[in-house]
Amino acid sequence: MTENEKIRVLLVDDHTLFRKGLAELLEQRGAIQVAGIAGNGDEALHMLKATAPDVVITDLNMPPHGGLALLRQMRAEGWRGPVLVLTVSDDQDDLASAMGAGAQGYLLKDMEPDDVVDAVQRAVRGETVVAPAMTLKLVHLLQGGPQPPKIDALQHLTAREREILDYLAQGLSNKAIGRALDISHDTVKLHVRHILAKLNLTSRVEAAVFAVEQKAVHQVKTR
Repeated sequence: MTENEKIRVLLVDDHTLFRKGLAELLEQRGAIQVAGIAGNGDEALHMLKATAPDVVITDLNMPPHGGLALLRQMRAEGWRGPVLVLTVSDDQDDLASAMGAGAQGYLLKDMEPDDVVDAVQRAVRGETVVAPAMTLKLVHLLQGGPQPPKIDALQHLTAREREILDYLAQGLSNKAIGRALDISHDTVKLHVRHILAKLNLTSRVEAAVFAVEQKAVHQVKTR
């Protein structure tokens, strides 16, 4: 995909007003083209073949079988593109089920449209994306046991980058971090890119896990 190509998205949601409203909001941002809109899993599977989207965004709880069943069926049929769950549920078990079924992201319906667009763009680049409110819950799921810390890695970060890393570990969005530090959204994005590069990480989620692990190691050392 070239830089100027629009990302083709298939939206799946059983609420007509929501899916149409979301489609309009996404297309207004310019970077996304809504390739198809489906009201259930059966429609989505048919449209998946007809529209060839880059990303699928699906609701979690919808009749008759739900988003997880759709996700598993898509994977079983060989579709390997990113699937993002967009739901009202902030339950950690639902997050675990979605990621376990092959979702590349877990977004909440109260997110700002610009944040949803940003998540879609990051998913196309191969990142795992979650709503800021779900970051710590994903960190807990990913922490299966103690991992060797990157002892010297933090020394490469500036004071401002360490500050932003702490906010990432708390699950704050770029906009929220910008408000907290009185800096622009774009400045935060630049700092996050620098943090990921210096720590040799690929996503905000990995950075949050790293930050939480570093705090745990520090607490053990200071006891």
